[in-house]
Amino acid sequence: MGIYGAINAAVSGLSAQATALENLSGNVANSQTTGYKRLDTTFSDLVSGGGATQASQVSGTSYATSRATNTLQGDISANDVDTYLAINGEGYFVVTKANDVVDGSTTFADTNYYTRAGDFEIDEEGYLVNSSGYYLTGYELDPDTGNAVGDAVSVVKISDQPLAAEATTQVDYQANLPTVPQNEAYDGSDPDTALLDTATVGTDDIAAADEQTFLDQSITGGSITIYNENGTPLNVEIRWSKTLNADPGVPQLDTWTIFMGSGDNDPAWLEIGNVTFDGSGEMDTLTAGDGSTTVAVSAAGNSFEIASITVGDVTAANVEVSFAGGSLTQYSDSAGVASSVSIEQDGYPAGEVTGIYVDEAGRINATYSNSQVRALYEVPLATFKAEQNLQRIDGAAFAATPTSGEADLSGGGSIIANALELSNSDIATEFSKLIITQQAYSANTRVVSAADDMLTDALNMVQ
Repeated sequence: MGIYGAINAAVSGLSAQATALENLSGNVANSQTTGYKRLDTTFSDLVSGGGATQASQVSGTSYATSRATNTLQGDISANDVDTYLAINGEGYFVVTKANDVVDGSTTFADTNYYTRAGDFEIDEEGYLVNSSGYYLTGYELDPDTGNAVGDAVSVVKISDQPLAAEATTQVDYQANLPTVPQNEAYDGSDPDTALLDTATVGTDDIAAADEQTFLDQSITGGSITIYNENGTPLNVEIRWSKTLNADPGVPQLDTWTIFMGSGDNDPAWLEIGNVTFDGSGEMDTLTAGDGSTTVAVSAAGNSFEIASITVGDVTAANVEVSFAGGSLTQYSDSAGVASSVSIEQDGYPAGEVTGIYVDEAGRINATYSNSQVRALYEVPLATFKAEQNLQRIDGAAFAATPTSGEADLSGGGSIIANALELSNSDIATEFSKLIITQQAYSANTRVVSAADDMLTDALNMVQ
C-alpha cells in the first residue's frame, strides 16, 4: 500500500472518528430530550488489495456507520400532567403533522410518523400535540359500545361539547324492612298501633291534609335524586307503611305499601304498590297500587314500572323501581326501621368536560361535571419487524421505510399515563466515548504527519 496508502487510511480514520464525534455530540445535546434514541457508531474496515493470504495483505481503510438504539428503553419519569404518556416496552405512538389551516381549522398530512416522545398537551382546538409539533392519533370509540369506530386511526380531538343528559329509567332499591315498624304511632306493645290506619288517612294516595298522620304511621325508606329526559332533577322520597287489616284483630304484618313523595303537591304521597313477604322474610309478590300514579308490575314480578311521576313541578316518565336479586327483605329488626338501605339510579344531568386521563388499556377518557366518564379514543402502539431501519426525522420521530416494514398496530408494550420516557443517552457514557474518539482522531493525525515526513525524506533522497 505504501506511504500514499497509509495517508489514505489515516484520512479515512479521521473521517470515521469525525462521524463518531458527530453522533456523540448529538447524543450529548439530546440527553434531556424526551423520547430521544441515541445513535451509536460502528466502525468497519475495508481490506486493501494484495495477495490471497493475510501474510501478503496490509491493513486497509476504515469507515463508520451509525447504529440505532431504538430498542433500548429510556428511563420512565413520573409527571403530574394527565396527558403525558410513556411507553413501557416495544412500540411507538402514531402521530402526524399539521398540514394547513383552512377556515380557522387545522388540516393534517396523510403521512403517519412514529415517536416515543409522549409529552402531549391539549391545544386550543382540542388536539393532543407534543412539544415537537406531532399530533397524536388513535381509534375513535363509540360512546355507547366502547368499541372502535372503523379500523383506521384519526387525529385525537377532545371535544368541549357537553355530555347530553340521560333520563332515569331504573332505580335499584335495596332494604330490609322490620317485622314491626317502630314509628311515631307505635305504642311499644301492640303491633296494630304501628300500622297505617286507612280509616283515618283513606286508601291509596295520601292527601296533604292527612300527611302528618301518614308520617306518624310510616317509616322512611330513603331518598334519591332522579332525572327526566332533559336532565332536570327530581328529589324522590320513599316511605313504607304496613296497612291495617279490615279485621282489626288480624294485623297484616307481612304486607307493606311503598309511597313516593310528590314534593308539596296534593296528594302529598303517591301510592306505588304493595309488597308481600313469605314466612322466611323473602319478597313474595308485588301488586300495583290503585292511586293516581299509573303503575304496573314487571313481567319478572320483581319491579314496579311507573309510567309517570311528578315531584313538585317536574315530571319523569317510564321509571322502573327494581327489587331484583332478593334485594328487598323483611327480617326482624329491634330498631323497627328500614335498614341496609341502598338506592341507585342510572340517570344524570348534562355535564361539561372537567378532565382527561388515559387508563392502563391505552384509552383516552373524558370526565364530566356530572360524574360520568366516557372513553373517547384508544391509543395504539406501532411495532415494526425491522425498526432499526426506520428513518429518523426531526423531533425524536421516525418515518417508515421499505426496509423497516409496515407498521403493525396490534401489539406493542403498555402505555403509562402521567409519565414520560427520558432520553436513552447517558452523559457519563457519552463522555467516556468522547475521550476515546478524541484520542483516536489525534492518533490518525499523527499517522498523516509521519507519512508526510517519510514522503519528504524520500523526495530529499532523490535530490
